[in-house]
Amino acid sequence: MNDEMRERLHRTRRVTAPWSNDGTRGISDTHLDELLERWANGYDWGMHERRIRAHPWEAVQAGDTELRVIHQRSADPDAPVVVLLHGWPDSVLRFERVLPLLTDLHVVVPALPGFPFAAPLVSPGMSANRIAGIIADALDELGYARYTVSGGDVGGTVAEILAAEHPDRVAALHLTNIAPLRALTADPATLAPDAAAYLARSAQWFRAEGGYIAQQSTRPNTLAVALGDSPAGLAAWITEKLEAWSDESAFTTDELLTWTTAYWVTGTIGTSFATYVEPATLPGRIDTPTVLSVFPRDTKPEPRSYAEAFLNNCDYVEHTAGGHFAAWEQPEAYAGDVHRAVKLGG
Repeated sequence: MNDEMRERLHRTRRVTAPWSNDGTRGISDTHLDELLERWANGYDWGMHERRIRAHPWEAVQAGDTELRVIHQRSADPDAPVVVLLHGWPDSVLRFERVLPLLTDLHVVVPALPGFPFAAPLVSPGMSANRIAGIIADALDELGYARYTVSGGDVGGTVAEILAAEHPDRVAALHLTNIAPLRALTADPATLAPDAAAYLARSAQWFRAEGGYIAQQSTRPNTLAVALGDSPAGLAAWITEKLEAWSDESAFTTDELLTWTTAYWVTGTIGTSFATYVEPATLPGRIDTPTVLSVFPRDTKPEPRSYAEAFLNNCDYVEHTAGGHFAAWEQPEAYAGDVHRAVKLGG
């Protein structure tokens, strides 16, 4: 971590508000002070950077886009292929704990365009649909004609699109949530009663917790200035989400800082908003065999009937612990469900 960043941290101008220590109003002053103190004095990014660089990275040319991926090959050349797709506000780091549990598979973990560790994103238009096409091209370049796709959040939306647009290539899906956009467009009159009730709960979540979505999708430039120039602001924005959407104690202080530093050193917080800004076109019902993993601390866990309205939901797995970053929080459970999906795909 460079001296310029430490200097910024030491010069942080702390701003108080009447609710500064009310955790329901965002990150508390006390917690943020602890994070910033550790970040400025003692946190060792170099150690984590060396670990991240040690993953088997490859750069794949997909049309006019370079896609950077972690490519963990199995010792068995005929092993099934799994593609792991992360979301926001994370990165490929979401899957670090699950990689050692998937050594019987060929595993490809793309750094999604615009996110940490990806090639620089300089032009508009990077929608979830475009990302799906880039990933399909990259996998073709790697020589993989058939694969299982696993993901959540942005990655889950990309996975749904990928399955719909390339049914000959995607053997099975493993999702931790259904594309959130569906909840904004679904007609409750066409759904089972508990699925329609889910739409009401989802709408309440968007009203209470979805302010960040409105800001990132409508005024990304303004927000990028604030978060890209202030490490304290970036830590507050990202850490609040990491902790609110996961089980208690899912992250140590250094893990929170590592996931945040990944955005800072790559300068990608602004470009990570791309899939919020660029409109996506979702497919209708997807026929690909699907495993849906439901983790209780996720933001909006869906009932089975809701999943079945959009997916060929062959396996609905309810877990007793874990949240939005399940591959990190519950890697054994996540890996088990990935293997379920691989079996579905034959």
